[in-house]
Parts: sequence; C-alpha cells; structure tokens
Amino acid sequence: MKHVSAALLILMLALTGCTSSSDSGEGKPKMNMQEAAEHADAILDGTFSAIKPAVHWTHGESTEGDCGVSRRRAVMTIISEERRGSFFGVVERHWQKEGYSRIDVSRNPKSPATYFETPDGFRVRLRIGGDGQAHFEVATPCVDKSSVAPPKAKTVGPNFAGGPIPEPNVRSDFWSTDAPE
Repeated sequence: MKHVSAALLILMLALTGCTSSSDSGEGKPKMNMQEAAEHADAILDGTFSAIKPAVHWTHGESTEGDCGVSRRRAVMTIISEERRGSFFGVVERHWQKEGYSRIDVSRNPKSPATYFETPDGFRVRLRIGGDGQAHFEVATPCVDKSSVAPPKAKTVGPNFAGGPIPEPNVRSDFWSTDAPE
C-alpha cells in the first residue's frame, strides 16, 4: 500500500508541475515577474561576459505569460560555421561552471541548440537560427504576477528591441573567420 501511495504522490506532483526545488508551497519561487526578469537579465549578462572575444548583441523580444517571463538576445556578430562549436563550448562551459544542468541538445546542423536549467528553475537556451544568427533565451519559472519593465542592460551595438532584428552583420577576426580553430 505504501508503494501505491508513493506512486500516487509522485504522479500528482508531476501533473501539478510542482517540484521539490520550489521555495513555496505553490510550486513557485519566492519572487515576482519583475524580479524574475531581472534575474534572467543577470543570467544573460553573465553569459555574455563569459564570451571572449566579446560579441555584439541586441535585445530580442521580451514576453510575459500568465506567471513567467522570457528574455531574449540576438548576437549581431557573425559566428561562422567553423567557429560555432567553439561558441557553444564557451557558453556551455560557463553554464556548467555556474551549476546549470544540461536538459537537452539539438545537433541539427541547420539549427543547433543547447538547453540548460539553473538550480532555481530558470531555463536557458542557445540556438543558431537558419540565418546563422545566435539567439539566447532565458525563460523564468512560474512566479507571482507583476508588471515587468524592459531590460536595462545596454546593448553592444545598435538596439533593435521592438522591431525586426537584422541578420548578423558585425565581423569578428575570431568568431567570423572561415578558418577552423
């Protein structure tokens, strides 16, 4: 009977989306959407600080759901096919050093991606789009509803937030070269 009760408890937790990593009884970290957005921005800031040589980037679309926020950035530096593996390596090593866990990877050669989760439930993604542009996204866990201000971080290069983001157009002696590393 204990095994049936334990199995039912696990099934109920899975169906409600509650995890043992939450800070409150409702399955939500103790923060509101604005605080979660600021934390997502800090994750992106740390990630971009780890990329050497630095790249140009712009804010992408920020979205708000019923209880979560997604922050996005697009890289304006051209990352050549020959350097994409190095780019992913730099980002993944940083995320692993921060204690993030890999949850998935896509090895699709036209649109490779890597997905990680922070210890506090934030999902981070790096994906190369069909046009070769690197896109980052941080999705927050479900948090308390609040208003959300736009990101405060200054872009490296023009800020295309709120409009169409052009294809990457900034050349780098390192990231844009066609020579393999």
